[in-house]
Amino acid sequence: MPPATGGGLAESELRPRRGRCGPQAARAAGRDVAAEAVARSPKRPAWGSRRFEAVGWWALLALVTLLSFATRFHRLDEPPHICWDETHFGKMGSYYINRTFFFDVHPPLGKMLIGLAGYLSGYDVLCIPWLLAGPLCLPHCTGSVQVPLGSTAHSCPPHLCGPGDGFFSSAFQARLSGNNLHNASIPEHLAYGSVITVKNLRMAIGYLHSHRHLYPEGIGARQQQVTTYLHKDYNNLWIIKKHNTNSDPLDPSFPVEFVRHGDIIRLEHKETSRNLHSHYHEAPMTRKHYQVTGYGINGTGDSNDFWRIEVVNRKFGNRIKVLRSRIRFIHLVTGCVLGSSGKVLPKWGWEQLEVTCTPYLKETLNSIWNVEDHINPKLPNISLDVLQPSFPEILLESHMVMIRGNSGLKPKDNEFTSKPWHWPINYQGLRFSGVNDTDFRVYLLGNPVVWWLNLLSIALYLLSGSIIAVAMQRGARLPAEVAGLSQVLLRGGGQVLLGWTLHYFPFFLMGRVLYFHHYFPAMLFSSMLTGILWDTLLRLCAWGLASWPLARGIHVAGILSLLLGTAYSFYLFHPLAYGMVGPLAQDPQSPMAGLRWLDSWDF
Repeated sequence: MPPATGGGLAESELRPRRGRCGPQAARAAGRDVAAEAVARSPKRPAWGSRRFEAVGWWALLALVTLLSFATRFHRLDEPPHICWDETHFGKMGSYYINRTFFFDVHPPLGKMLIGLAGYLSGYDVLCIPWLLAGPLCLPHCTGSVQVPLGSTAHSCPPHLCGPGDGFFSSAFQARLSGNNLHNASIPEHLAYGSVITVKNLRMAIGYLHSHRHLYPEGIGARQQQVTTYLHKDYNNLWIIKKHNTNSDPLDPSFPVEFVRHGDIIRLEHKETSRNLHSHYHEAPMTRKHYQVTGYGINGTGDSNDFWRIEVVNRKFGNRIKVLRSRIRFIHLVTGCVLGSSGKVLPKWGWEQLEVTCTPYLKETLNSIWNVEDHINPKLPNISLDVLQPSFPEILLESHMVMIRGNSGLKPKDNEFTSKPWHWPINYQGLRFSGVNDTDFRVYLLGNPVVWWLNLLSIALYLLSGSIIAVAMQRGARLPAEVAGLSQVLLRGGGQVLLGWTLHYFPFFLMGRVLYFHHYFPAMLFSSMLTGILWDTLLRLCAWGLASWPLARGIHVAGILSLLLGTAYSFYLFHPLAYGMVGPLAQDPQSPMAGLRWLDSWDF
């Protein structure tokens, strides 16, 4: 039979070739597949193409920076008054420029950067190049700034003494130039007739303080208030006297008599001449504690003014050293111990801290004090240089005071606060300025498209990431491109999700006052997760529909849709940020009425 002719296969091609069986055949098939993959893969871009792409990225960066400047500087002069935390940031930046020590409840880096910007450019800040440096700085600087941007960790005290010295220990203050304890000389041992200040050893409690204002009706006995106060003040001064005499110990005819561990004393308030006093009336804020008041006239009171002074872990009869002795005041009649609960009093107490006498005798820092200022003209002075702490000690103390001060922040009357669960769902914003329809109002609210897309993306990431992780764990063989994109999603997205978690969930454990803007660092991480997720999903869609003529446009179209949706939402809600006047959104006639998508949005 004649061989087949035409377009058919030759006989040699129909028969298996000798010597090409087994492993050799497999290798040949592998080379054929590789050659086919190379033929189908896009060609490597030429040098000119890569250069054009780089120029395109720089142009895009410049465009985004210009748009950022435009959106941030538009109507920056309105309203013509200070809003919200603007009252703090410029002032604190100036403190750094002037090398003035101050106390703040936040780590210092953010406000140091504000000070640096003010020093270099007169408070003109380039926000976008800061933001660009954010990914590089986040791992190193996260613990050093306030949320969202962000003192005390003034690790080496500056040259000048500023506000807030009283938050710190006496030894710490001795390191501050300009403080009355810096390079000071005072009498070493406490004596009767001395004018003193008494400071609580618990951080951020302050000095034993009194003033002429009385406790209001219904709050214990209507006697003079006794509090603790965190700032230097003449109302912090007390005179230490014997309990059983009104004679003046500073009279030159009397010899000096030192106060000793176990003595029964009276503390007379220098400005009002009332004695430190306690009785069985309940304290204003802490149940089962006794009220502490100022009582008597010109030092004459009753037996409830008597206190036994004790030095912690010392023998009776020992002298009491200024600054160094840790002392307690035991009320002679009730047996309670003078202390501060650390609770902030209402407005009638000038938002100072509550002083109580606790019947629980356990030693805590709340009930331990030291004598700081000491004035007695009959005694010789010693230098306080020996008391100055080391650098590690002041660094540790500054951070501990910062943490305690931050945790003690409580909401003020009629102040709008929020809860952590409000933040990811954009439940409620924050009024920055204005309340009435005649005011110029600025309202902080998240872009709804961005906020809710971020929330959806977190859920989608957890779902898709779990599916991919399970598939890979079970040994599923994914195409090379799918495997690569899956690794980007799992590793890159996982790191960003961890950042969101660490910046968000700790707020559920905090007892301090919380605001909407505390979520902003976590929001940045959720936005990055949104970018990673949708970029990956759109690329996977384009790969899966590679046979479709318009497959390459899926990724570009998807990204453009997200950007345009975000931009349109910004356009709709921009009056919130740039300021509104006229009827409130609750009014149907208000131009903002249609944008009040949630009843909790009270703009």
